[in-house]
Amino acid sequence: MRRVAKLSAACIATAALAMTATACGSTSSDTGSSSSSSGSSKGIKIGLAYDVGGRGDRSFNDSAARGADKAEKEFGGSIKELTAKTSDTEADREQRLTDLADAGYNPIVAVGFSYATSIDKVAKEYPKVSFGLIDSVATAKNVDSITFTEEQGSYLAGVAAALKTKKNHVGFIGGVDTPLIKKFAAGYVQGVKDTKSSVKVDVQYLTHGSDLSGFSSPDKGKEAASGQLDNGADVIYSAAGSSGNGSIEAVAGTKGAWAIGVDSDQYNIPGLAKYKNSILTSMVKNVDVGVYDFIKSVHDGKPLTGNQIYSLAKGGVGLATSGGFIDDIKTQLDAAKKKIVDGTVTVKTS
Repeated sequence: MRRVAKLSAACIATAALAMTATACGSTSSDTGSSSSSSGSSKGIKIGLAYDVGGRGDRSFNDSAARGADKAEKEFGGSIKELTAKTSDTEADREQRLTDLADAGYNPIVAVGFSYATSIDKVAKEYPKVSFGLIDSVATAKNVDSITFTEEQGSYLAGVAAALKTKKNHVGFIGGVDTPLIKKFAAGYVQGVKDTKSSVKVDVQYLTHGSDLSGFSSPDKGKEAASGQLDNGADVIYSAAGSSGNGSIEAVAGTKGAWAIGVDSDQYNIPGLAKYKNSILTSMVKNVDVGVYDFIKSVHDGKPLTGNQIYSLAKGGVGLATSGGFIDDIKTQLDAAKKKIVDGTVTVKTS
């Protein structure tokens, strides 16, 4: 049976990363970096540096974890996981990646755009280690940049929202007002307006600038969604990490309202099961596929480098159909997808 132990980064010295972990403290992203180890000492050693929220966020980080878990199961070996805290500095992110490299983990996957600067610096110091970076493009030669056309998947979410709203009013909640999350918003708004121009779209961000707590604050997500619901929206799409869980909870408490999930197929996430009948669909971003492809390339001795772009045409993004709630609008969604894939529609990124 796969064994996972979690502990605070403060409880371990860098050298201890190479050893089996034992619990000795908090794993909260607010109080410190968390760490876990699994698997055997043989085979590939996978290092994962998560964004805030880490494994268990039911969204972005969990998708990355699924890709690593699949690779570990297929190739054997072990996984070492370290999780960011909301108060991270650039030095913290550099240290997290350095700790994994020093402990012999290769490949190392940095989960999130916030690692863009630190991974370029650390990768150059460890040229024999293969690094993967999700949601941003690195310059170091030994980094595989794994990016997605979030705006295209979000366009389809906007089409679905426009076709399902009964109040002609929908909403978008972004975790932080970063260029990445603005891609989600831009695609969603365009999808809504191209489908039904009269629909009102509320756009809101939970935090701004360097404050990344908007990705790990379900209470903020719930409050924002409640406000949009009170303002008349009846379909709300959240791209906010674990904060989106709070948004889904708020929507589930409002009769006739729909939530649109993100990154993972949130209808099928056990921790959200009691809300699933209010989850219209999810804009699935197949981070797990990108992570698995990268790890496999390292295992095969041909590490991917450069920028791998996972688009709608390549199945990198799309809408989940779990629950059957969008089956009745499949024809319209397929038509919208075709227009994006064949270039008839160009989706905005800002």
